[in-house]
Amino acid sequence: MDKSPEMPAPQGEQSHFVENSILYKEFLAEREEVLKHKWIESEKAGSDIGFEKALLDWIVKHRSNWREKRMKEARGQTSGTAS
Repeated sequence: MDKSPEMPAPQGEQSHFVENSILYKEFLAEREEVLKHKWIESEKAGSDIGFEKALLDWIVKHRSNWREKRMKEARGQTSGTAS
């Protein structure tokens, strides 16, 4: 039976698509940076500062530079692989 465009993909197919999407990979990389920031700032504070506080602090202090660096790295990889 053919799938119609209106029917959603089965759960396994959706999961595979999401896990391989660039947007999801960027989300995971950004989340990892926030968790590192949370750990560092919690160590400085002497107690857990919480994810939300770490997220907001990281966005204000580091997100734009982090994104810029990732974009430069991505461009370098793309241009380096061209023949």
